[in-house]
Amino acid sequence: MRTLKLTVCYDGSNYFGFQRQTKELTIQEVLEEKLARVCGEPVQIVGSGRTDARVHARGQVVSFATRGTIPLANMPRAMNSILPDDIRILQAEEAPDGFNARKDACWKEYEYRIRFTPQPDPFTRNYVWQLREEPDLEKMQEAAQLLLGTHDFSGFQSAGSSPVSPVKTIYVSRWQKEADGTLIYRIAGDGFVYHMVRNLVWSMVQIGLGKKIPQAMQQELQMQRGEFENSPAPPQGLYLVRVEYEPFLS
Repeated sequence: MRTLKLTVCYDGSNYFGFQRQTKELTIQEVLEEKLARVCGEPVQIVGSGRTDARVHARGQVVSFATRGTIPLANMPRAMNSILPDDIRILQAEEAPDGFNARKDACWKEYEYRIRFTPQPDPFTRNYVWQLREEPDLEKMQEAAQLLLGTHDFSGFQSAGSSPVSPVKTIYVSRWQKEADGTLIYRIAGDGFVYHMVRNLVWSMVQIGLGKKIPQAMQQELQMQRGEFENSPAPPQGLYLVRVEYEPFLS
């Protein structure tokens, strides 16, 4: 028996999230089905995190134990030859016995993408949050800086979250604008509660649209869910960028 670690990327548009469900197609279901063929036995994987329906990943990590003997170098090629085009294995590695992609993760990085589209753009609708009004990037950046450090994110935790501590440490929180006008929010931290990134983005967009001042973010960090107006930003703008298994170094 050996433990393998795979780095996976996927377009989540056609899936109901990462975690296996009884009635809907998920990333986990597809990966386990194809891994069973490649390894010659049933496989059960553990993901570093549960991305929601329509959320994407550039660097999801999964782990599993197998008696399969396929060489590591052949795993990505074998898997990619039978996976659908919207899921790809980027890397396969041997991992120590007992390695768990979720429990052993030290920190994760996400990005959220927004486009100013006065007229709806059908070609980017699955990959960005399209806004008809352009938000003020400087105001959103001011709010983003207030998230750095350790905070209780209870107010940004949607109902249905797993029973985990809402106290998280944020290492990176910043907005940037690409040459094509896309606004990208990058956030890295030691953990995230349910819908946390999407809820934070929604609040910052309200700030960028002038509906709240940047300092409102500091006030909301002291409040509980339901004590201020908030809603998850659309899922299709969110990407899990990477998962790291060593402490964050600034």
